[in-house]
Amino acid sequence: MDEKSNYKLTFSKEHMNAQEITSLLNKVRANAPLVHNITNYVVMNNTANALLSIGASPVMAHAIEEVEDMCNIAGVLVINMGTLSPHWVEAMIKAGKRAVERNIPIVFDPVGMGATPYRNQTAKQIIEECKPTIIRGNASEIMALNNADIKTKGVDSTQAAESAVEAAKELAIKCNTTVVISGETDFITNGEETFSIKNGSELMPKVTGMGCTATAINGSFAAIENDQLKAATAAMAIMGICGEMAAEKSNGPGSLQMNFIDALFQISEKDIENKLILTNE
Repeated sequence: MDEKSNYKLTFSKEHMNAQEITSLLNKVRANAPLVHNITNYVVMNNTANALLSIGASPVMAHAIEEVEDMCNIAGVLVINMGTLSPHWVEAMIKAGKRAVERNIPIVFDPVGMGATPYRNQTAKQIIEECKPTIIRGNASEIMALNNADIKTKGVDSTQAAESAVEAAKELAIKCNTTVVISGETDFITNGEETFSIKNGSELMPKVTGMGCTATAINGSFAAIENDQLKAATAAMAIMGICGEMAAEKSNGPGSLQMNFIDALFQISEKDIENKLILTNE
């Protein structure tokens, strides 16, 4: 993937700790990167609010007539195939190719991969033509992307995150990308190094679009950090810790959603230091 030669696919674990994650978070807040989202109807509002709360600048633009122009000014492109239609797929491919030309990172969320032939075909087309620098999905989606005979339950995983780690490593090497598996434990790998994050709350899967939010947060970090493994690890750490912070104040999924947005806005270095559970696998 010569077009992405600026993005490092090696990582030194001694540099990944609470201080480094805080430094990257502060960089997002200081730079307010423009995150161009081509995402689904279900999550647009939540995704935009999450990006604003963490300090990024979101834009939701999927019209074929403007996606290339938006990519010209964006710091990252986030492609989410949650609600598919032919026009949206065409816009995704068009935007992705422009992002490759500009050498800006692309974060891809293969929502529902494994559920229908149309989704399977679309996901593979996006990977082949857009060459994402980060792919984030649940275990079933990642395993299906790696050609395993796995079916998703609509857009929900039927597999535990741990079961997809080897598939994620293979996919990362094959596609020269960083792969993120979301689950009770999150795994982030470039095929050579793998990190796990054990932060989060059991309430998070009860809120629609939380995985899509994770993808967008990955985008905000990818925009300000060339090492995409490092960016994705920081993003998932922030997601998990904010989920825990929100759950401490919540009575259920509804209040978690509100408190999670607040947590993204309020999270501090002290929160990260006190809560981070990050290991090298």
